[in-house]
Amino acid sequence: MISKLPRWVEYGSFILALVAGLVNAIGLLGFKHQSISHLSGTATLVGTGFLNSSFIDVLHLALVLFSFLIGSMISGYFLSSGSLKLGRNYSGLLYLEGAFLFISVYFLSKDSAHGHYFASAACGLQNALVTTFSGAVIRTTHVTGIFTDLGIMLGAKLRGEEFDKRKALLFLLIIAGFISGGTVGAYLFTLLQFQGLFIPAGICLLLAFSYSVYSRKAHH
Repeated sequence: MISKLPRWVEYGSFILALVAGLVNAIGLLGFKHQSISHLSGTATLVGTGFLNSSFIDVLHLALVLFSFLIGSMISGYFLSSGSLKLGRNYSGLLYLEGAFLFISVYFLSKDSAHGHYFASAACGLQNALVTTFSGAVIRTTHVTGIFTDLGIMLGAKLRGEEFDKRKALLFLLIIAGFISGGTVGAYLFTLLQFQGLFIPAGICLLLAFSYSVYSRKAHH
């Protein structure tokens, strides 16, 4: 149940969704107009690419998918279970996500496809960071599932079932964060091009530091 989640999850989910929206907006505007924070469109392009694109283009898209998987694997290795709880190594993974984004700027500035892979790995790492708690699935790098779950909740409410206001609030915060990130990301791209990724990278580092401080104070 969402009601069992600690309060810091709402704030963290909004910020992480904001980061994903930033990265995805810059991706759509600069990475050959290709999404980065989620894979449905990329997987479709791989499928259509077998008929309509060159082998190099298909390989590039497949490596973007694989990079996202690698990022998720890193989180899966360091987080032993899906339960959200204070004291786990979220800060270390957030530092790593920030590092991946910094590295992606370096390669993208040199017009290297390696930058795409590091950005995708950062999103995969983040998406696996906040996973499940008591059957409640939380995703911060895309909002398809969030809209679906919110729609199910509203439909159930119309049928007369109890409405979980805190769960709805969490979903709305994630949606708001992702859309806000898209707006800010588009503006940053017009000003800074790929250097705009320094902003979400810095947010990850700041969030990691804040979580470390909060975790230590909570334990004391």
